[in-house]
Amino acid sequence: MTGSATARRLTQFSHGAGCACKLAPGLLAEVLSTLTPPRHPDLVVGTETGDDAAVWRLDADRALVATTDFFTPLVDDPRTWGRIAAQNAVSDVYAMGGRPLFALNLVAWPSSELPVSMLAEVLAGGAEIGAEGGFAVVGGHSVDDPEPKYGLAVVGEVHPDRVLTNTGLRYGDALVLTKALGVGVATTAIKAGTAPPGVEAAAVASMTASNAAASAAALAAGATGCTDVTGFGLLGHLTKMAAASGVDVELDVAAVPFLPGTRALAAAGTIPGGTRRNRDWVAPRVDDGDLPELEVLLLADAQTSGGLLFGAAPERAEEAVAGLGAPAAVIGRARAGTGRVVLR
Repeated sequence: MTGSATARRLTQFSHGAGCACKLAPGLLAEVLSTLTPPRHPDLVVGTETGDDAAVWRLDADRALVATTDFFTPLVDDPRTWGRIAAQNAVSDVYAMGGRPLFALNLVAWPSSELPVSMLAEVLAGGAEIGAEGGFAVVGGHSVDDPEPKYGLAVVGEVHPDRVLTNTGLRYGDALVLTKALGVGVATTAIKAGTAPPGVEAAAVASMTASNAAASAAALAAGATGCTDVTGFGLLGHLTKMAAASGVDVELDVAAVPFLPGTRALAAAGTIPGGTRRNRDWVAPRVDDGDLPELEVLLLADAQTSGGLLFGAAPERAEEAVAGLGAPAAVIGRARAGTGRVVLR
């Protein structure tokens, strides 16, 4: 590597870490409120509830799942960044109960600042995730951009009667979270160069882990409601899910798993801007009682390539957790209500 790239880390080209660079949820909601949701008899899932992907019915037995996601660098190794971004993008298909078929690369690259050999490593990382997940990564689109960005547009398939949605939580469902939180805190520390090696390794392992097994577990447990936990944090995605499903949720805060070392980093002040925006956005819909503000912030931490969050009958939820193993955990219960989240 030559030129300016030798003196600068990949994360130094990024204004924010991974999914924490998303538009603030309140701002996004304001923009989307100006658009008229599309209507079509074969559009099974559209934009009305802000679900994870669009679903289009082909016939009685097959539907397409389409989604896209891309973001700025959150680690300095280009192949690892490619793997994380690809795994994050395909997760939306798994969150809908689907199987990915193929994907297209989305690339923004500062060609005068970073060598194309580094971009090749990013793309190789994405292709690896495709090979591991049984889907093809074919072609795509690129633009020259001062800030590098990478992700995928993914097409999958699902049975029209087995779609998981964020409107499907039911009264009495136990809530299962399949990955630990704290990725936003960890990646902010990575970008700042202050992450202990163990924290970085745990965060990378979590972000590069597939949600395919979690999706299969949700379907086997009879789940109808599911989402993946990404840039809006657990509380952001959970409040959307509760409101869309017409239930309240009691969240057992002590049961929520966190990556090791991330609580200490957050207590020392390493908290992403996206996490704080998430906290402000969910405040009107979250009853936090006397819980310390740091705990609420951690529950709102902006995740990248987070786990699935799904509801199932309590005994089926416990079976799903036992099959998936740690860090998967039952973290709460849905009850009658109108979309509030109560922290216990």
